[in-house]
Amino acid sequence: MWYAIVGQDVENSLPLRKVHRTAHLERLNQLNSAGRLLIAGPHPVADSSEPTDAGFTGSLLVVEFDSLDDAKKWANADPYFVNGVYQSVSVKPFIKALP
Repeated sequence: MWYAIVGQDVENSLPLRKVHRTAHLERLNQLNSAGRLLIAGPHPVADSSEPTDAGFTGSLLVVEFDSLDDAKKWANADPYFVNGVYQSVSVKPFIKALP
């Protein structure tokens, strides 16, 4: 089943994001290689497709896991959560309806 994972950043998270980005992306690339990543990306502070020094407010991931518990365990072990980039993470079942 698919799960939507929404991470909410701490204030001024950009310096922490930069430090832990490689480890965060490694985990996402593993899911992508396994065909278990539908979408992933950050929510920029600025209304722009180009990241700015304003940073980000969080991230949205839609990933496939066997259970909600597995999705929560994976999300709670993410380097962004473990190292304080995310102040909170929410995980909910997701049904891809369109396209």
